[in-house]
Amino acid sequence: MKNIIIFGAPGSGKGTYSAEIKERYGMSHISTGEVLRAEIGRGTELGKTAAALIDKGQLVPDELIIKILADIYDQQPMGRGVIFDGFPRTIPQAEALKEMLAERGHDMGYMIELVVDEQTLMQRLLSRAAKEGRTDDNEDTIKARFDVYHQQTEPLIKWFEKEGMRHTFHWEGSKEKMLEGIFDFLDRMRDNG
Repeated sequence: MKNIIIFGAPGSGKGTYSAEIKERYGMSHISTGEVLRAEIGRGTELGKTAAALIDKGQLVPDELIIKILADIYDQQPMGRGVIFDGFPRTIPQAEALKEMLAERGHDMGYMIELVVDEQTLMQRLLSRAAKEGRTDDNEDTIKARFDVYHQQTEPLIKWFEKEGMRHTFHWEGSKEKMLEGIFDFLDRMRDNG
């Protein structure tokens, strides 16, 4: 199986669909957030550098994230493919990931775009915040996250389109319908080699 980049706005279900794809196809799953938290938790040199930046309220630079992702990627079983969840989020990150994979003789594979209307996304995020007791996720902060997504991340869609990687799946009211479309696509791609 080729690598997969799960792409979508906050609340679109990237983690949920990544887990389903991972289970069905036996792929590895790399979530940038989880990876950073694990590196920090283990106290690795990369983790210490990332923690120092995060503690100052600064973003972790792309080069550091790519270095961490490369280390994790190299530990995965080869040939099964990796699901990238939460990365890339900008065109420079996408170009860095493409270069890192090319150095290993691999390509980025497919970009699976999850398209969900913003009203549904807002309801999901508010519901998740209530369940998890996250007071920082209110309507205003969620709208701010959508703005960041539209300004910084959405431009990547054209980049993936140009690369011939973009495959779009629209929310039609049920997780099962969305999964059916994604699995159908991945089954065809796997069967066609």
